[in-house]
Amino acid sequence: MDKQSARVRAQEIVSRMTVEEKISQLLYDAPAIERLGIPAYNWWNEACHGVARAGVATVFPQSIGMAATFNPALVYEVADAISTEARAKYNRSVAYGDRGIFKGLTFWAPNINIFRDPRWGRGQETCGEDPFLTSAITAAFIKGLQGDGEFYKATACAKHFAGHSGPERLRHGFNAEISKKDLYETYLPAFYHAVKAGVAGVMGAYNRTNGEPCCASPTLMEILRKNWGFDGYFVSDCGAICDIYEGHHYTDDLVHAAAAALNAGCELNCGDAYLSLVEAYESDLVTEEAITDAAVRLYTIRVLLGEFEEKRPYADTPYSAVSCKAHKELNLRAAEETLVLLENKNGFLPLDPETPRRIAVVGPNAMSVTALEGNYNGHADEYVTVADGIRRVFPRAEITVADGAPLFQDERRRWDGFCDLESEGAAAAAGADVTVLCLGLDRGVEGEDLGYENEFTDYGDRKTTALPACQMKLAEAVCNACENVVVVVMCGSAADLGERVRTHAKAVIHAWYPGALGGLAVARAIAGAFSPSGKLPITFYSADTELPDMKSYDMTGRTYRFDARKPLYPFGYGLSYTRFVYGVPELTGSDKNAVRLAVNVRNDGSVDALEKVQCYARYTDSRTTTPRLQLCAVEPVFLSAGETKRVGLTVDRFWLKAVLQDGSRVDPDGGVRLFVGGMQPDEAAEGLVLPD
Repeated sequence: MDKQSARVRAQEIVSRMTVEEKISQLLYDAPAIERLGIPAYNWWNEACHGVARAGVATVFPQSIGMAATFNPALVYEVADAISTEARAKYNRSVAYGDRGIFKGLTFWAPNINIFRDPRWGRGQETCGEDPFLTSAITAAFIKGLQGDGEFYKATACAKHFAGHSGPERLRHGFNAEISKKDLYETYLPAFYHAVKAGVAGVMGAYNRTNGEPCCASPTLMEILRKNWGFDGYFVSDCGAICDIYEGHHYTDDLVHAAAAALNAGCELNCGDAYLSLVEAYESDLVTEEAITDAAVRLYTIRVLLGEFEEKRPYADTPYSAVSCKAHKELNLRAAEETLVLLENKNGFLPLDPETPRRIAVVGPNAMSVTALEGNYNGHADEYVTVADGIRRVFPRAEITVADGAPLFQDERRRWDGFCDLESEGAAAAAGADVTVLCLGLDRGVEGEDLGYENEFTDYGDRKTTALPACQMKLAEAVCNACENVVVVVMCGSAADLGERVRTHAKAVIHAWYPGALGGLAVARAIAGAFSPSGKLPITFYSADTELPDMKSYDMTGRTYRFDARKPLYPFGYGLSYTRFVYGVPELTGSDKNAVRLAVNVRNDGSVDALEKVQCYARYTDSRTTTPRLQLCAVEPVFLSAGETKRVGLTVDRFWLKAVLQDGSRVDPDGGVRLFVGGMQPDEAAEGLVLPD
């Protein structure tokens, strides 16, 4: 069904409602209208990396890990699997009359805010710091989730529009001051490409952007609706309309806040503020036309989901699709591609799983299920922790497991027996040939508005890129006790292990929050069942690097694009068990929309491996500052040992434009150079000069 036909049908349905009934349908928990035979519908559902909060579902790697795959095609597969499970669960929920929260098909994902500061707690939900990578991953996720059939399989909702990436403590009243240049160069491109990908929904942010609450911002709505042609629905973040009055003091009361949001173009309220629209209507603050238009937009989505069809689309999706074998296989493959090998001294990894040895698995995340899940997660019917994975993959080894430290030292709970365990961890390591040291965080330490502060976290935002002191104390004890240490870090952002640990560790794997089978993926990587291919979607800074104030949204000194300082590990970095050799890239085609390149890539080692070919642009313009580099294409390629393939890359010219102070995109007057390789080019690289 095309959108115009769906809108006509939605208009017919809404035309039979009273004003009060129309208003009731603008709430996320829209009640049934029994006299019209319309069932209740709850719009709130989550699917950041799997169907969330509604029981068992496949728990895929957290979004930041999926971004680390640098593989949009894989993300499409994952999103398609998520929507299959969504339909399976929806079919059974409806059959049993359950239309409650987290049971619908309108998912409020993906989170496509730019991870501009590695301390932001919600960065784990995003696709990283780069606008191109975020846009590419976002488009793939949206298309995979929504499908390409006559009806939506499920719907995606890009959030949070716009300029939202911390600080968590202040989000309900914070004003993000963003120049037009930064807005159009960094913060808006992913939303623009989400609209071009056909996203059904957009969610407004809690904060103000340049003085206007995002859920009642005429400026943002003009960009979204008029300039970009977005024709889906707009939903407030949960409680954000109350914030217009209570947090931002933008209006004198809740009635005016609700009216401001609706009149700006926010059709759906997550919360109950839109109950005030009845009074707003009676006070002539909103018109029936505005209420009707909002209801029609929402019902257009419900029509396109097939809710009112005599035979609902995808009704034959069986419940057995939930956490099925095929999805678990995909989950493991996804987890494997998320892993980023940061260090591998003298080729220490992989370890032969058939060689008898003593292996210690030590650390607060060695047996942690929570660290597999991330946040905005469902519940898997099977979890494989790192300790479990090592047991499965190294059957001939003698395995010892120890906590060694709490995730975070809380002095108020020293009586619980799980603090001061360094001696346990050191003892396990001392008796081992190899120690797998499992450090990191979980959603109880970094995440969304956790509501507390201590020396490590500020309402979910981290105060440093170092790990908690208790973990660093354990890490040093383990390094003192065991010569061969492999560090596995599970967290949603950068982690500085400190000079002592970095120097001593034979290998370091950054595993993010790798999903339900993440521990098996880690063990298989250590054993060489595959070669790691993940790449960093964010820059890793050392803990003593002075970062800009999180409250500043100026991009100067932030991310690889605008910070020339040498990081611990750069954006796009990730080692392999083999060596790839790149030929000289060649221009194969060019038009006003895109540039096409080709490059020969050879696997020069003895291990079959997947490589993530990256293309960066460097350009200058006399009228403005430009990024030092800009990722503009990625292409995964699998190469057997000794094999050479010619890899094609297409660069959208959108990413080769300089952004002026007024936000306009222009051809850079200083020319464009393109660089192709497995990571960022160095400063001496010459690159391919594009002809004028």
